[in-house]
Amino acid sequence: MIETRQTEKGLLLKIHVQPKASRNELVGNYQGALKVRLTAAPTNHQANKALIAFLAERFHVKKTQIKILSGHAGRDKTVIFSDCEEGLIQQVLAKYEGREF
Repeated sequence: MIETRQTEKGLLLKIHVQPKASRNELVGNYQGALKVRLTAAPTNHQANKALIAFLAERFHVKKTQIKILSGHAGRDKTVIFSDCEEGLIQQVLAKYEGREF
């Protein structure tokens, strides 16, 4: 199960990033985190910028509503979605719940 947690500041979501992939895509559950493949390289924060842009597109929110809280230099990150409906985020995540990696 992909773990999320609602806080007073927003919805926390754990992400596992695979940089330098052949395409950008949401993959599924990876040890409780949402696995995301990105074409961007993990240098000069390119992958972090690409992650925020990709998540904003997939979850239909503004880039300014997504912030990386931890894991800036690693593959495992915690992001927060602020000022958005939890139901909308859960609806997108539900499509990937059954996929285990």
